[in-house]
Amino acid sequence: MIDNARAGMAPRFATDIVTFYHPGFWGLESADAFREWTVKNPERFWDRAMDALAEAGVTGIELTFAPGDIDSALRAFGSAPAFRRELAARGLSVVSAFVAGSDCPDWRDGDNLPAIVADAQRRAAFLADVGAELLVTGLPMRATYGTRPPFFVDAAYMTRMADIAHVVGEAVAQQGVKLVFHTESNSTLWYERDIDLFMALTDPRYVWLCPDSCHIALGGGDPVAVACRHSQRIALAHWKDAVKPIDVELTIDETVFAQQQPYMAELGTGIVDWPGWADAMSRTPGAGIVLIELDEAADPVAALRAGTAVAREALA
Repeated sequence: MIDNARAGMAPRFATDIVTFYHPGFWGLESADAFREWTVKNPERFWDRAMDALAEAGVTGIELTFAPGDIDSALRAFGSAPAFRRELAARGLSVVSAFVAGSDCPDWRDGDNLPAIVADAQRRAAFLADVGAELLVTGLPMRATYGTRPPFFVDAAYMTRMADIAHVVGEAVAQQGVKLVFHTESNSTLWYERDIDLFMALTDPRYVWLCPDSCHIALGGGDPVAVACRHSQRIALAHWKDAVKPIDVELTIDETVFAQQQPYMAELGTGIVDWPGWADAMSRTPGAGIVLIELDEAADPVAALRAGTAVAREALA
């Protein structure tokens, strides 16, 4: 595949489907009400989300946790080819899917490698059927600072993660899919040092990087420096802004993602160096896609238009 930006063409814009998870956009009172409604109405969820994407001029989708996940798309449309046709009718396509969900095998369990591989292969098969080639995942979360016994992200730990990544990356490569690692806050792939160590331990033929400008900044890192160091391994990037680095020790449990939200910002309103980031991204294999990440936007069409405007200005 020839990426548009490196061929001298404008990149495509994409977004994570979580952009459409704000209950107010659906006329609902709460996140629980939104989840309950989408379980009963998966086709209506997808129809409105796709219409909003087309209205915003954003043509790419990254699938994520429910309701914007693979299983939801299959319930709504019956098959991957049918989902692909529905998207194509609006000028849209899937660019990537995130390994997410409560049923995902845990990478910390040393005895479940077959389950990890089978789960990744199932997702990769779906991606191949919808014409996408990027399976995005992350490394396990850290433990809350001060937990006893302590959990160290050391060379031994990262070597185990690299070993698993190689097996999974090779398995999905057989389906024409790249395994891409996202830099999530409070995970074991967060700090610049984590990223450098994991990249050093993994084979660039089978393991790719998805740097997230916001999350790297939240860890006190320099997103542009990370992108420059690992430019040839970046198959995709998440464009997202940060208010400031996280300056407290968060409790790492099921609420950690909500705890991180106050540190995140709309594109152009935070601390990320967007011209520097855009320049670094233009030199990567993933230059053809600009994935704007907006969590639960109350007005997703307006938010996507504003985000793409910031990205276009930076790219110019």
